[in-house]
Amino acid sequence: MRATIDIDDKLIEEAKKLTAVKTKKELINLSLKELIKKKRIEHLLSLFGKSPIDITIKDVEKFREDES
Repeated sequence: MRATIDIDDKLIEEAKKLTAVKTKKELINLSLKELIKKKRIEHLLSLFGKSPIDITIKDVEKFREDES
């Protein structure tokens, strides 16, 4: 997808220095992938302890043994 966007040149240059990325396209793709990964992790962490399923580590271990 092509798009025309206004990005702070200082941010681009700093990000290039911190990565091995050579082009703006690579840098933006890498940045988007990292943002998505970070947000997915944050979402998963926000769910910690909110599961309606009451399961213990022993239950998980027993399940693994039963599958073997």
